[in-house]
Amino acid sequence: MSARKLTAVLSACALFAAAGCGGSAPAGAGGAAAGRDEGPVKIGALHPVSGSNAVDGLQMRRGAQMAVDAINAAGGIKSLGGRKVELITGDTQGKADIGQSEAQRLISAGAVSLVGTYQSAVSTNVAVVAERNRVPFVMDVTASDAIFGHGYRYSFRVQPGSKAIATAAAQYLKEVSEQAGKPVHKVAFLHEQSDFGSGAADAFNAAAQQLGMAVGPNISYDATTVSDLTAQITQVKASGADVLAIAGYYRDSLLAAKAIDSVKPALNAVWGVSNGAFDQPKFVTDAGKLGALYFSANYHYDATNAQTVALREKYQRQFGDPMRTGAVLSYDAVDVIAQAVEKAASTDPEKVRDAIAASQVAPLTVGHGPISFAANGDNRNAFPVLMQVRDGQVKQVFPPDKAESRPDYTVNWRP
Repeated sequence: MSARKLTAVLSACALFAAAGCGGSAPAGAGGAAAGRDEGPVKIGALHPVSGSNAVDGLQMRRGAQMAVDAINAAGGIKSLGGRKVELITGDTQGKADIGQSEAQRLISAGAVSLVGTYQSAVSTNVAVVAERNRVPFVMDVTASDAIFGHGYRYSFRVQPGSKAIATAAAQYLKEVSEQAGKPVHKVAFLHEQSDFGSGAADAFNAAAQQLGMAVGPNISYDATTVSDLTAQITQVKASGADVLAIAGYYRDSLLAAKAIDSVKPALNAVWGVSNGAFDQPKFVTDAGKLGALYFSANYHYDATNAQTVALREKYQRQFGDPMRTGAVLSYDAVDVIAQAVEKAASTDPEKVRDAIAASQVAPLTVGHGPISFAANGDNRNAFPVLMQVRDGQVKQVFPPDKAESRPDYTVNWRP
């Protein structure tokens, strides 16, 4: 890891410290705020490490811990006299109410900032807690755009939002299908029913229609309870759609792949939109031939970045598992915080918050440029790439300047 990256991560922890020290904390938080000026700098990481999304949650917790370890190995928070960093963690269980209570618990335990949470519904509640306590909350993975329409001051997001991903996904579909000589006739959309899936579907369908594509049917399901998606895929087959877009989490998206193989709708492509499975190395293994040629328009680690490659290799050696993009985003989120604290040279939450808002941080994920936040806290340079499962690997295939290989848009895909 470069010295620049280590310095960036270093700053992160300091920011966390800064975020929680303000004298305006609510009743009951004063003791924690007072204690943040001494001892290790505590960072609160909130992810689902139990429940249906536990694999992703554990990966993201590990990504945050790797950043913390790099900080401590480099001498701690240097602008604060070398103070060490401690990651304190909470398990959201994938539930919004538990995420909210865990966020308050970590803040009361002395967390100077929060990172999380993987699920939009959970992040929505955590953002309220962070704003009330005036503690920065840097969202690593949160797709919903609604959070950023409230005028929050302490909430920031590293990944591209739902509308940005969905709009790009529709544009990529139009370009790739037309380049293959088979423009899209009709797109069906299958999605989990929370803010994440519904937001992705609404944004994609609107963009697709503006680009001249017919859309429908729009089919939703409960990702927490669904055990079979055969009925939903049968509905897609009956609709005559030649492309199926899917926004879901890992477990339910794998169920969709199994149902598609069983029902065999006459599709030219399966098109992931902010999908939590189709660009994951584990999906290639779990789905096997069922997932061959699946597309996924999503945020992604930058496979062309040498630092990203080195980090993922280190993760593989340490944990024996390929590092997913969510974990890289958790690392990036800590990096943002670290550089802001270093710049602020303070644990004052307002100074750190202002430094975050002025961030210009080189990401390990794909972007148009450095991580740089708009007035609402959104990363203005984040954008998705199109990936595809090819020959047992997930490859970046579009746009051309980020492509590892060309997209394979196969007509009558596995009829």
